Amino acid sequence: MQPRTNQSILADSPFSLTSDAAYSQWREDKLRYKKPAVSDVLVQIHDPYQLSDEEKVAIISHCENFNMAIYQLRNSAIQDKSLVHALGKQLAMEALDANIRSDEDSVSSLEVREQAGNKYIPYTNKALSWHTDGYYNALDKQIFGIIMHCVRPAAEGGVNSLLNPENVYMTLRDENPAYIEALMHPEVMTIPDNIEAGKVIREAQTGPVFMIKAPVGEEAGRLHMRFSARKRNIIWRDTEDTRAAVEMLNELMADENNVLKIGLRAGQGIVCNNVLHNRSGFTDSENQKRLMYRARYYDAVA
Repeated sequence: MQPRTNQSILADSPFSLTSDAAYSQWREDKLRYKKPAVSDVLVQIHDPYQLSDEEKVAIISHCENFNMAIYQLRNSAIQDKSLVHALGKQLAMEALDANIRSDEDSVSSLEVREQAGNKYIPYTNKALSWHTDGYYNALDKQIFGIIMHCVRPAAEGGVNSLLNPENVYMTLRDENPAYIEALMHPEVMTIPDNIEAGKVIREAQTGPVFMIKAPVGEEAGRLHMRFSARKRNIIWRDTEDTRAAVEMLNELMADENNVLKIGLRAGQGIVCNNVLHNRSGFTDSENQKRLMYRARYYDAVA
């Protein structure tokens, strides 16, 4: 479902800059979950193909409070890619994004590999800068949910840092509401054409950084973020508030006091509502080569 920009937010939404009371209530609720430790969001899973009620409720609750959950399979030998599909379906995540380099089942096997044409960093051992997945997608194809499952960690490195976009929104708005207005502008961030061998394989995409996922049933509109900290191939709207907001955002991500770090082990995974994340560089060995399964969904968690 297509996100909505600030012009179409409901008047009583906490994300409307004219709804101070609604924002204050939402902020008070969210401050209780400002920065989790791994133990706050960890869920032990006995059987990924048949979650217990307690396991499912725990994952959904963590994603509601923190926009993320980390799971640990009690039997880390269960490594078939079908477990990712099974987890997604049980969490109401089924609409997969079939992106460039993904496998035939639309779940990507992230590992170091030779690539014909453009080289995509997730399939190398290089560090990935801060981003949300699918920031280059069309606005009606935004990624709202992600499952990342670790089959094998690297011999060294490959640590993920995670940051809840709601925390970023709060900090920026408390500092200066004009920063939020700038980042909700429909032309604030442009990703240029993706060109391979002289052919445009993905047209330029322009849109806001913060947007609102349209309400579904009784669910209020959900805050969504599209962002990349890349220095190249990002065109920012040229205004003072935009520059100041992006600078502050980068400072927030650089402060390790704000982020959760985890080096996933075999049988562990992340379920999230497309939080900000990065990955450190890593080194494989002859006997231990990093392999992750990544599923990206047009659905948020449950």
